[in-house]
Amino acid sequence: MSTFQAPKGTYDLIPPDSAKFLAVREAISAPLRDSGYGYIETPGFENVELFARGVGESTDIVTKEMYTLTTKGGDQLALRPEGTASVLRAALEANLHKAGNLPVKLWYSGSYYRYERPQKGRYRHFSQVGAEAIGTEDPVLDAELIILADQAYRSLGLRQFRILLNSLGDKECRPVYREALQTFLRDLDLDEETRRRIEINPLRVLDDKRADVQKQLTDAPRLRDYLCDACKAYHEEVRALLTAAGVVYEDDEKLVRGLDYYTRTTFEFVHDGLGSQSAVGGGGRYDGLSEMIGGPALPSVGWALGVDRTVLALEAEGVELDLPVTTSVYAVPLGDEARRALFAVVTGLRRAGVAADFAFGGRGLKGAMKSANRSGARYTLVAGERDLAEGVVQLKDMESGEQTAVALADVVAELTTRLG
Repeated sequence: MSTFQAPKGTYDLIPPDSAKFLAVREAISAPLRDSGYGYIETPGFENVELFARGVGESTDIVTKEMYTLTTKGGDQLALRPEGTASVLRAALEANLHKAGNLPVKLWYSGSYYRYERPQKGRYRHFSQVGAEAIGTEDPVLDAELIILADQAYRSLGLRQFRILLNSLGDKECRPVYREALQTFLRDLDLDEETRRRIEINPLRVLDDKRADVQKQLTDAPRLRDYLCDACKAYHEEVRALLTAAGVVYEDDEKLVRGLDYYTRTTFEFVHDGLGSQSAVGGGGRYDGLSEMIGGPALPSVGWALGVDRTVLALEAEGVELDLPVTTSVYAVPLGDEARRALFAVVTGLRRAGVAADFAFGGRGLKGAMKSANRSGARYTLVAGERDLAEGVVQLKDMESGEQTAVALADVVAELTTRLG
């Protein structure tokens, strides 16, 4: 055992469990790739100010959870706590919005970091797949992204998730609601930190998970009563498009999400089998974020889905993923001459697209066959001096136990045919 361990609140992805994470990433990204979203990758750290402006200085993410550092040159950097601000920064820097083909549709996958109290489903290092559609204000685009996330989860076999939906209004109607909400909240029995939040971003109080706070919010002003006609029409169109696509959702008037940049459409995917950390992903429209970080007006929408929490949701539902075969053929050489001959066969199989592995280290037959069983191989190839003298190898079907001699020159073709 090593002297060192993974930092508190983090985890290592180790086979065979890591295969689940790869399968989830693939399932989430597949509908995006089929819908015109191109892959983008950004640095693991950014200028602190990018997140302070974009995510919001009043959010827990910025005030409590960011990992920050000062470089030798004096620059203030932060490990990325979320993906949207970084992706938008990269798109602006590369002038993707000037190519004349809006929206700019991008997807990404990576690790993110927040200094939180570790618990199941909430880690200090976590993995997400995200999607952003930049530069277009269109309810069809909002609906598209929600539908694609729903499609991804259903392709994995998840069924017990719910989609929560809300509208946060825009710069025209939200200020009126903000003032009404602040007036209501100031009369409540709240701690000092929450009272400070009332003055900075009162909508964040609605997202407070504490039972004593939620109890006092029962009669809070409802945002939907303050939406302007344009926001109401926009939201109704999103709802109608989802309904027409057969996507079931629930209206949630208190859904505000944890980031300050959201406007109009906001949504969350939750799974009741995960306990308190029920959100498996979410997102929304962020029409003013580009201006917040120094860019032009670029109305945009996006989401991020948690890979770790999706895996937990699959486990909660008892869903077994159909994982790719890692080894179809396992070669067991008996002697140096057989090692050279079978390694050439394995190389040929791999070039033919067959997943093949090899008994390294000169182990005996018994130990090598145990390794073949553990690998899950469908077939094993065994060869010794006598087999090579006859120009054959022994091909064993690990399911039926049947063993046949196959000419060394024909073994790649034979296995390729058997494995389809």
